[in-house]
Amino acid sequence: MSVEVVTFGCRLNTVESEAMRREAAAAGHSDLVIVNTCAVTAEATRQARQAIRRLKRERPEARIVVTGCAAQVEPGTFAAMDEVERVVGNAEKTKRETWAALADPGLDTERVRVADIMAVKETAPHLLDGFEGRTRAFVQVQNGCDHRCTFCIIPYGRGNSRSVPMGAVVDQIAKLVGNGYAEVVLTGVDITSWGADLPGTPALGALVKAVLRHVPDLPRLRISSIDSVEADDDLLDALANERRLMPHLHLSLQAGDDMVLKRMKRRHLRDDAIRFCETVRGLRPDVVFGADIIAGFPTEDEAMFARSLELVEECGLTHLHVFPYSPRPGTPAARMPQIAKPIIKERAKRLREAGEKALGRHLQAQIGLTHDVLVETAGLGRTEGFAPVRFATEMTPGRIVRSRIVGADANELIAA
Repeated sequence: MSVEVVTFGCRLNTVESEAMRREAAAAGHSDLVIVNTCAVTAEATRQARQAIRRLKRERPEARIVVTGCAAQVEPGTFAAMDEVERVVGNAEKTKRETWAALADPGLDTERVRVADIMAVKETAPHLLDGFEGRTRAFVQVQNGCDHRCTFCIIPYGRGNSRSVPMGAVVDQIAKLVGNGYAEVVLTGVDITSWGADLPGTPALGALVKAVLRHVPDLPRLRISSIDSVEADDDLLDALANERRLMPHLHLSLQAGDDMVLKRMKRRHLRDDAIRFCETVRGLRPDVVFGADIIAGFPTEDEAMFARSLELVEECGLTHLHVFPYSPRPGTPAARMPQIAKPIIKERAKRLREAGEKALGRHLQAQIGLTHDVLVETAGLGRTEGFAPVRFATEMTPGRIVRSRIVGADANELIAA
């Protein structure tokens, strides 16, 4: 392959990776590897560096360009690696002129092209008509974040919040549906802040309703991780009444103890999270919740951690993303009293075990039910609630098939 993109991190990176692959190929690049990094944890950055070294060993002739959030916040770290030819910032990485210049050594000799991300005021839509090797399409609706949680480096990698205009989002989704995609996922860094910088300050619920209204042939719309405190009435109404909006919400909860939440500078408390889950479940009884939770945040004692552990049950969480806390240089939490790494590791293990038990209970409860399953590969698919399904016979990727669930193992459902 003349252009290969290795992607770490979030769904927004997935969208941008596809845009970069196309722009780099159009610019005539050959034997190029683009590493699109993540900075959410120190481990994510370490994995990116490890992958870069491995890629160079496997493909010594390839040119390696590093971009993404880790490259934005730590450009010097990657520029110092002998394996890396160029480091490109988040503001530059999807621009056509970036890849055109990099294709001509006479036009661009800068080893590091990383601009001030805080100076970026707009986000242009990535006009993609498909995603190589994927049956689910991702559409960027927003970028950046205006909040400053004490543990998070991402605003410094993505900049302030910027929204893609509603019309551009609707047009993009209509194009993808016309090309055969049965499910579209709205994605961004903080998608519940969508619209705050647009005329009239619409909220995410208005965008969701507009997509469903103006793209009637879209079978399934899904939204990525949300901040429950920003969920507006239109979004809740859509969840209650729009069956094409999938009953799966991934919540940015982070902790279940009020003092820890305050020290994180989160905008919700424990009871807010529980109340939100109860409200949504009342509106949409088949809803499935996932959540991000951090283990071992600075100052967290055993009683505080226990309240996070209990939140799995109290919110009825099913899909858990557990992050062992790691200090990110430049963030306030990095200057707080730290928890010993063995304790963080042990707490993360207990959270993951709680998540595995919750998922197992959810999967067992689906046996005997019938679901509409989006086929992702010949043998695997996803339900409306995002549970993985293994098929007994080969299926056609991209189709939605009505499937009866006859069994379950620890990680997935089994269809007849």
